[in-house]
Amino acid sequence: MTPLPASSPSQSSPSSAPRPNAAFRRLRGQLSPSEFAAAVRRAAREIGEQVSCDARYIGRVESGAIRCPNYAYERVFRHMFPGRTLTDLGFSPREAVRGRRAGPAPGPRPAPAGERAAAPGAPPGCFPSGDPPHPGFVFREPFGVPGGRAGEAEAAAVEEAVLRIRLLDDRHGADSIYPHTARPLNAAYALLDAGDHRRSITDRLYAGAGELAISVGWLAHDSGRLADARAHYAEALATARVTGDPALEAHAFCNAAFLARDAGRPREAVRAAQAARRAADRLASPRLLSLIALREAGGWAWLTDRANCERALLRAQALFCRGPSDADPEWMSFYGEAELEGLEAQCWSALGEWGRAVEHARRAVALQSPHFTRNIALFTTELASDLLADGAPDAAAVAAGRALELMDQVRSSRIRAMLDETARVLRPHGRNATVADFLARYETVRRGPGRCEAGRCEATRCEAGRCEAGRCGAGHHGPPPSETAPPEAAWFWAPSGAAPSGTARSDSAPSDGAPPGADG
Repeated sequence: MTPLPASSPSQSSPSSAPRPNAAFRRLRGQLSPSEFAAAVRRAAREIGEQVSCDARYIGRVESGAIRCPNYAYERVFRHMFPGRTLTDLGFSPREAVRGRRAGPAPGPRPAPAGERAAAPGAPPGCFPSGDPPHPGFVFREPFGVPGGRAGEAEAAAVEEAVLRIRLLDDRHGADSIYPHTARPLNAAYALLDAGDHRRSITDRLYAGAGELAISVGWLAHDSGRLADARAHYAEALATARVTGDPALEAHAFCNAAFLARDAGRPREAVRAAQAARRAADRLASPRLLSLIALREAGGWAWLTDRANCERALLRAQALFCRGPSDADPEWMSFYGEAELEGLEAQCWSALGEWGRAVEHARRAVALQSPHFTRNIALFTTELASDLLADGAPDAAAVAAGRALELMDQVRSSRIRAMLDETARVLRPHGRNATVADFLARYETVRRGPGRCEAGRCEATRCEAGRCEAGRCGAGHHGPPPSETAPPEAAWFWAPSGAAPSGTARSDSAPSDGAPPGADG
């Protein structure tokens, strides 16, 4: 792998202090930051995006703390201001923000196989429909000089890391991303010990490190590393308690509730959701409380407590209908009507109400934004399972086939395990032509690249010799996961001496090899 350029010491120098974005401030005009943030959210809904823009985000853009928006915000801003480039909006080119050495603008590079080239005339670093940058890098960590004093640039880098992980996860799932996240998480927490900072910087670093721990914990959850996920959430919760941050605490407990349900601890899921609600009561976000109510409903459903589940569902729906607010956390960009329908479908499925589960799962698939590829695959797979349980194997095979087509874009152990189970239950219906067609395509994909050609390898990939079937002699077990990250996973490097890839910051968090959650 080609080494990345070393970070310049000037990255943390006073000369790199943020410069106010006067162009963006002019575009806001006479609107207040809150009013402009509301306009951004409306524009996002017009194009099917979901961003939790608030007055604080607008302030950070105008102060220069955000030098280049993430891909979702970029699409929204381009919709609001047609014909303007990122530079016209006062932002820095994306490749400059990512820390590459200044120099002549690079010419167009050949597009690798399977990757579309940038549209003619597109600004450097910007790709049509959020297409990824080239795959020649692994995660790169622009966190300043190790051992130096953390400042505005480092705090912004941690925050940007969180946003980018979420974007990658929305599109690709967690399996190929998680192994690259331990080092940046270690580095984020190391910044808290890197000397004195201004109070504002310290608060941002703690909040950013806590959110990064939650994001990494979610990747662990989605890739079946449940013990790792639990440790990361515990670290985020400790960070929240140290700083008295109710928003971070609510987020950590909300995710912990989801994890507990998937780990087969539904009563713990209910209690964690109730703890999240107590923390979120100090905020003014009905949408956050709605999501937390759905987490609680999921726990009650797995306890087969229909009455409490229905009460939690009604509370979630009522809170959702209050609409978005400026207090909605930025991490909730995924939570829209599609997610509400999908989580309710999971509850009815757990209660054995297959017809109602199918109804809500269909709506979840239909309403999902195309950007959330992983969630489309998830809800489509759940729809297939519910249809099969409802006695419609042919319709289940059609839905499972649609999910199968998405699995070349999504790497999620949870979804793959669900699809494997659906295929297993469909096999007795193999005389049905539709089912037989799906099973044939499923077997072709299952034994494709990354699988043992003889079908004797039970693991998805032979990971550095850890696959038990790696010695079966059939060959073609595929490259290790570190070489199969999605092309977008291109924005971190780790300082020497950091923990090896795949290790958590917490030494007490070994992977337990637990199976992936049943749903999510």
